[in-house]
Amino acid sequence: MKKSRILMLCGALLPLFLFVFPLWNITLEAPQYPIPLGMDIYINDFADANPHDIKNINLMNHYVGMKYIPDAIPEFKIFPAGIIITSIIGLILAFKGRYKWFLGWFIFMVLLSSAGLYDFYLWEHDYGHNLDPKAIMKFTNPDGSVMGFQPPLFGSKDILNFKAHSYPQLGAYFLGLGMLCQLAAYFVGKREAKPINAK
Repeated sequence: MKKSRILMLCGALLPLFLFVFPLWNITLEAPQYPIPLGMDIYINDFADANPHDIKNINLMNHYVGMKYIPDAIPEFKIFPAGIIITSIIGLILAFKGRYKWFLGWFIFMVLLSSAGLYDFYLWEHDYGHNLDPKAIMKFTNPDGSVMGFQPPLFGSKDILNFKAHSYPQLGAYFLGLGMLCQLAAYFVGKREAKPINAK
């Protein structure tokens, strides 16, 4: 099997590790919590970083009017199906596709991943700004507007006396590595095709 097809095969299979490892993690640090509260986000589930973390986050957020972190969201059905379908198509391309299709597939995966990140941002924005007006505690910005509690999409951010951290985890790295393999498959395939085209 040509190297380009092996790379494309890896590019199709590596995203499946999203079903094993978390995609993202959000951690909250504060003086009153010696052990930070954390939540791992899988492609099909939310999970405690430490026992009862999500329960404690929900209790804390209730006071400022934030929604409870649900047991499930529609994306937990859509994203797994999307990964399985894209992996199957990637496998077909690895065995049957031309090298030019590898580049198209890489671009498609970049767009799909970007759409997933944007959806994550929208979820965070709604979670942090769509507050219950009957909340026990209310906070305002210096200009008098209602303070939001949106965690960062990527990086760290101070929210009141908390420091929120949001970073990709092992599942996201496998996804990224798979996409790099898809891109490499195109360039290797292009090099492999040169002698044929030169005839």
